Amino acid sequence: MIWRSVVGKLWITILLLVSVVLTLLTILLTQFFETFYDEQAEDQLTKMADRLVLIMENDENKEEAIRITSEMAEAYSMSIMIIDEDQESFMSKNSYDDAPYIPVSVFNENDRLSTVTEDGKKIYLNGDFPVLNNNDESLQRMIIYGEPYDTGDTKGGVYVYQSIENVEKTTNHTKYLIFLAAGIAIILTTIFAFFLSTRITAPLRRMREAATSVAKGEFDMKVPILTHDEIGELGMTFNRMGRQLKNNITALNQEKEQLTSVLSSMADGVITFDRKMNILVTNPPADRFLQAFYYESGMNTEVNGNVPEAVKQLFQQVVSLESEQMTEIDMQGRSWVVVMTPLYDQSVIRGAVAVLRDMTEERRMDKLREDFVANVSHELKTPIAMLQGYSEAIVDDIAESEEEKKELAGIILDESKRMGRLVNELLDLARLEAGHMKLHYSSLSIVPFAERIVRKFQGPAKDREIQLTLSINGELDREHDEMEVDPDRIEQVLTNLIDNAIRHTSQGGAVNLSVDSNKNNVTFYVKDNGSGIKEEDLPFVFERFYKGDKARTRGKSGGTGLGLAIARNIVEAHSGQINVHSKNNEGTTFSFVIPRTMK
Repeated sequence: MIWRSVVGKLWITILLLVSVVLTLLTILLTQFFETFYDEQAEDQLTKMADRLVLIMENDENKEEAIRITSEMAEAYSMSIMIIDEDQESFMSKNSYDDAPYIPVSVFNENDRLSTVTEDGKKIYLNGDFPVLNNNDESLQRMIIYGEPYDTGDTKGGVYVYQSIENVEKTTNHTKYLIFLAAGIAIILTTIFAFFLSTRITAPLRRMREAATSVAKGEFDMKVPILTHDEIGELGMTFNRMGRQLKNNITALNQEKEQLTSVLSSMADGVITFDRKMNILVTNPPADRFLQAFYYESGMNTEVNGNVPEAVKQLFQQVVSLESEQMTEIDMQGRSWVVVMTPLYDQSVIRGAVAVLRDMTEERRMDKLREDFVANVSHELKTPIAMLQGYSEAIVDDIAESEEEKKELAGIILDESKRMGRLVNELLDLARLEAGHMKLHYSSLSIVPFAERIVRKFQGPAKDREIQLTLSINGELDREHDEMEVDPDRIEQVLTNLIDNAIRHTSQGGAVNLSVDSNKNNVTFYVKDNGSGIKEEDLPFVFERFYKGDKARTRGKSGGTGLGLAIARNIVEAHSGQINVHSKNNEGTTFSFVIPRTMK
């Protein structure tokens, strides 16, 4: 598209300007030369007629003078006619053979031409007259000038005439030369304009290409400086702009990468809003918060700009009050604290930034701390009360006989042991959770170890009339299959699980310990057909002091509520995993997997 190109626009502008100037100049010159030749012809005819009149009136040798004058007229392509008052001509022929000849009768019979001889008036005519040319008569356009003469003896008129074709030939030739010169000028102007516009716009085209490259992100593109004029200065300015732009983009990218790294590494979620509450920036924790909200509200899990209603209300408060605001949101079982601060563009609020902190673990730890204090207080309250009560009974001599005193002392001893176990288990659990308990690894033969554990509990099982059995995977070698563990700690886990199974299995029930293994791991299963665990209690059985049966009270042989929590920490310290499966009133199965070798 030529009008969309600077070269085309400049080229056409120069061409149109020169064309208009040349057109006007051609028109003016044509009109000038047309008028000039007409006036020149009239002037020549007048001068020639004046000369003939002067000759006719003053020269004695008229014939010689007329001959000379005729030769002059021939040189100017003119014809002469001299007619006296009797309407007879002195020159019966034209001045030269090829010149047009107007008959004498035309001069005598024409009303206006005859006024020269009859009235003695000068006349100048331009029109069509009958002309004899090579004995052929035709109408031709002629210009005729007539002037009277008076010799004293005779009067008459002198007529000098010329065909307009001669004047038109000269005029047309001049026009041809003018048009030829104008055409050549336009062609040369076209070439010159195209060359000039191309030369001028070449640096501009290079700058356009460089600008296009810069727009695509190629900031190393430079414009070659070929001249030192304004275009050259523009090119140098463009190159400086490109370098500065590259530096600014690099700095912005570094800032963006730094900000992205900071946001990505933050544990807290960050969401930035604009004035219309459109989400601008988020980090991974904030994305998880939004995805939880979308899942809860049944929307698409992709970020689509929607936020919880509490966040919207908080945003409105921040914008209206222009101060930091805070709220807490519970969603999908997690607790989030949202702190929102306004963002300013000078003095105008342009948005807000929200910091979201997942307080679920803190809330859980607070609850566990409260529960721990409550459970420890509860567990210690009963034995302390019993110790205090029976001790007062002994001091106050309420127990009179030695047997009663021994009985009370025995109770005090049992409660003291129970408190000792509670304190020891609390210390063990604290050390395990803090990672301060050191495990003493050694090679343990799997089958003999399982047999010893079952023999250990045969007595309590018979007392409750419970069948305790052992199942060994047939591929296990009694003497060569070993595992690298802390034997005392693994025995503590199995002791706790089997003891719980026996205590929660009714009389006549069954408890089974089975051992399975593969190349890498050893799995222990403790299964009973006792009362089982309610489904809602299963996720919490490994918590400290958690009691599935809230109404159950512990007897003197009861546990402390820490056994399963200790068992889980021991298994996890061995890089293993413990699980439980149970149905209420159908039985429970505890299983844990231990790697064969220490990692």
